[in-house]
Amino acid sequence: MCNVSAQPASVRTVERSRFARVLVTGGAGFIGSHLVPKLLRAGNEVVILDNLSTGTRDRVPAGARLVEGDVRDAGACARAIEGCDAVVHLAAAVSVRKSVEEFLPDAEANVMGTLSVLRAARQARVKRIVYASSMAVYADSERPVPIPETHPTRPDSPYGVSKLAGELYTLLVGRDCGIPAAALRYFNAYGPGQTFTPYVGVVTIFVNKLLRGETPVIFGDGEQRRDFVHVDDLARATQLTLESDVSGEVMNAGTGHATSVNEIAAELIARLAPGMIAQKAGAVPGELRNSIADIGKARKLLSYEPAHPRPRFDDVIGYWRAAKRM
Repeated sequence: MCNVSAQPASVRTVERSRFARVLVTGGAGFIGSHLVPKLLRAGNEVVILDNLSTGTRDRVPAGARLVEGDVRDAGACARAIEGCDAVVHLAAAVSVRKSVEEFLPDAEANVMGTLSVLRAARQARVKRIVYASSMAVYADSERPVPIPETHPTRPDSPYGVSKLAGELYTLLVGRDCGIPAAALRYFNAYGPGQTFTPYVGVVTIFVNKLLRGETPVIFGDGEQRRDFVHVDDLARATQLTLESDVSGEVMNAGTGHATSVNEIAAELIARLAPGMIAQKAGAVPGELRNSIADIGKARKLLSYEPAHPRPRFDDVIGYWRAAKRM
């Protein structure tokens, strides 16, 4: 087993990995750019497979090797996975809204891309697979209360369907090939370095609009409640999963706390544009009303505890202020 620090659970980290070389697909993206440095500090050699559609070269740290390519490309997967003994599969199309508009590209990236990675993992005979899934696999919740992994999986979006398919394929292929595999269902990620697009990341979208003097737009009534989890906590949960013996399981990765979109908007407006009033627009098809993680299973199996149990925005605001000065 890996050497895990004896620090309090809220800051539990991996000191030394049991794997020599790890492939991280999508490693130049938002979550990958926070995970890869942790892996390097734990002694892993890291190979990143990324097509740089949302990731960037400057997010590849010294010591990691970038293979530029798409997960749907069998040759790129084979080149990247050579010599690796574990895989963390992060690469995905991640927009609920965009998946509704363009469900075929979403499925190609998230289903066929996952199958391509799994085929390469089987051929390379890796020892471990970790799959990054999403809270979008769940059916909507009537109340804003934490939901466990046993909550019905009836996705409301093509994105959720594709991520659920990826989960099932990963656990099935892992079982049939004798490769320990586990999946993490990420809830609403936020933090510094999130790619700014009109589709993903309400915190990043609001901060960018407010820094430009623009009015943020709230879709629906704004009372939809989410579990906003800091990217550093997601990266740590992923590393803990990689180093664990958990196999054949899916686990929620969040905080267990509910925050409304209205609350997020109010706090950011108060800090960046006091007195501004957010605009309202129609609800977005496919987006859940309530989505809050019950993290009891991850606590039990991984000793995971979020270091940032409530949303905090200092590092996000600082990141984008610095980016706009460049």
